[in-house]
Amino acid sequence: MTFIEFKKMLLDADISLPKFSKLIQVSEKNIQSYKKKGEVPNAIAALVTCFATMHSHEIDYRTLIRRLELKAKTKKGAGFAKKKKPEEQPSDR
Repeated sequence: MTFIEFKKMLLDADISLPKFSKLIQVSEKNIQSYKKKGEVPNAIAALVTCFATMHSHEIDYRTLIRRLELKAKTKKGAGFAKKKKPEEQPSDR
């Protein structure tokens, strides 16, 4: 799915991109990065299509998704911190 098709599906699902990203616990910046690539990943495409279909059938997908209590993933080791090397023991003479 192209990014433009994705944005149209968001309109069909009656949800903005910021609210979509918050609902699925994926950073808005991450989703916006797909604009440069021109396409969204299959999982995101499938999700927005389901949301649009559910909305057209008057199913409250937002409540269903919130019940999942999704957690945002965090980067581990972000930044420039270096791992400390174990202190070397002086050799026995």
